[in-house]
Amino acid sequence: MLVLAVDTSTPAVTAGLVRLDADPSAAPVALATRVTVDARLHAEVLTPQIVECLAEAGVGPADIDAVVVGIGPGPFTGLRVGMATGMAFADAVGVPVHGVGSLDAIAAAVPGEREVLVITDARRKEVYWARFVGGRAVAGPAVSAPGDVEVGAAEVVAGSASHVDMVDLPVEPVESPSPESLVAVAAAALRRGDRPDEPVPQYLRRPDAVATADRAAVATADRAAVATADRAAVATADRAARS
Repeated sequence: MLVLAVDTSTPAVTAGLVRLDADPSAAPVALATRVTVDARLHAEVLTPQIVECLAEAGVGPADIDAVVVGIGPGPFTGLRVGMATGMAFADAVGVPVHGVGSLDAIAAAVPGEREVLVITDARRKEVYWARFVGGRAVAGPAVSAPGDVEVGAAEVVAGSASHVDMVDLPVEPVESPSPESLVAVAAAALRRGDRPDEPVPQYLRRPDAVATADRAAVATADRAAVATADRAAVATADRAARS
């Protein structure tokens, strides 16, 4: 199975093509990855990164079996770029789209069965955080002031380099979701061939969120805004794959 994975919940704009075998013991393998660390460029670089990944892997859009998108938590503007782009791509090629927690994906990249505290930047002098054991959240996700993060029984910390040193724990150098870790979180559902409902973003903080009706309107407008560009990107990548 070939999966397109994207995440824009952090300053890292991430896209990648990942191979997922049917064997549950087989780890996802990245065939092509693009990461640009710049919170101001989510909209500008994500679609070109997807096209580059397709070209590097030597495949076309029709070869994609599913899309995985990070659903946050993350700031409103950046997060919706990745989600809308991923959903528009999936719609254009007719494949299912799976949403996974971005903090879950960071935790999934930390080896072992230790309790992991994941912290990312929420701006406004706040952080997003959650704790995981064996891939399962045992606290959070939540948003709070750094001093209010519940360390609990965490043994290691991962996430934003500017925030992980706020707790007295060994640091795992995983700052943002990777394509492989995004797919790893969704692996069971992908292997079952699930076609889940439309992913719902995790904003957490009220000022960054909007009312339910408005959020639906924003999501619709976002998909419309990126659909044309993504269909053009799909066509461009398809032509490149055939040349």
